[in-house]
Amino acid sequence: MKRTTLLAATVSLIALAGAALAEPLKIGAVLPLSGSSATAGEDQRRGLELAVEEINAAGGVLGEPVQTMIEDSGARVPSALDAAKKLVTVDGVPVVIGEYSSGITIPVATYLVQEGRVHVNIGSSSGKVRDIGEGSYSVIGLDNVSSAYAAQDLYDLGYRRVAVITPNNAFGQGAAGEFEKAFKALGGEEVNTVLYTEGQTSYRRELQQMDRTKPDAYFYSAYGKDAATINREAYELGLNQTQWYAGYMSMCTSDSEPTYVEGQIGYDLNFIGEDGQAYEAAYQQRYGESFVTSFSGYAYDAAKLIMKAAEKAGSTDPAALRAALTEIGSAGFDGATGQITLDADRQRSKQPYLKQKIVDGKAQTR
Repeated sequence: MKRTTLLAATVSLIALAGAALAEPLKIGAVLPLSGSSATAGEDQRRGLELAVEEINAAGGVLGEPVQTMIEDSGARVPSALDAAKKLVTVDGVPVVIGEYSSGITIPVATYLVQEGRVHVNIGSSSGKVRDIGEGSYSVIGLDNVSSAYAAQDLYDLGYRRVAVITPNNAFGQGAAGEFEKAFKALGGEEVNTVLYTEGQTSYRRELQQMDRTKPDAYFYSAYGKDAATINREAYELGLNQTQWYAGYMSMCTSDSEPTYVEGQIGYDLNFIGEDGQAYEAAYQQRYGESFVTSFSGYAYDAAKLIMKAAEKAGSTDPAALRAALTEIGSAGFDGATGQITLDADRQRSKQPYLKQKIVDGKAQTR
């Protein structure tokens, strides 16, 4: 009897010691909290914050509260890389989510993978994301899916001659190229393609260049503050008399004056799936408003997926997290943004979208 009691006590002490030595899960994030995409970056931060608050209220991961280290990229590659290096070398995080722009996400993720860390993409859609390599995952669909969706939508609406303007970076190049390929296959024509330089104070020259082709419609995708300038100047030049179609509606219109975007149509991420109502209610209660963009849910889902992987692995080691993420992703994960199933390249295999129109200054389903 005494030996049994002693054995039980020894096992309890070992368990307690293991719990005391458990490494808390640290989730790093590189987000554009300032710069041209600050509105979307702040919404991403909110999604991450809500996920961590929920899990910590329920006891954390592996018996420890989850910790977050969030760094501002300033929407610039050098700043983003400095932030990622700090998260790895100073904070010692095993996993980093972010960024937002594909042109920033790709070099940041490449560095993280080289350092043996895990990366989760929550906002970038360039097809080049697929080539980052093992250790990088996406909970958001890539541009081969989104641009083909836009091309089909515009064609179904009767437009045949479309001018395109997107940023001259990995995202914009991919979006414009994939759109042209899909639209041409349907029988449409991309009459003009403008790849703009980010951060300009004016885009009148680019807009006038597009206007000279007299398209049936304009297809554009632009980061918040750049989009605001494009929308204002298009309105001032009278180009809004021709239909504008937005790729990622909330990204293109959230920083614009409602007058300048009234009547625009487009698509956006279907950011609330069958199991997303609780997240939507929690967001509204926490921040006192509806979603600002369509991107917060992807940060929320990424954090929940990472935390589930840590529990499954019983470890916060990057290699263990990778194995667990791959297994969970291939089986499918029910997120706030819908079912997330990862393909052989660790990318979300199916991305739902919403068809929208700006009516009285607000996006409505059409």
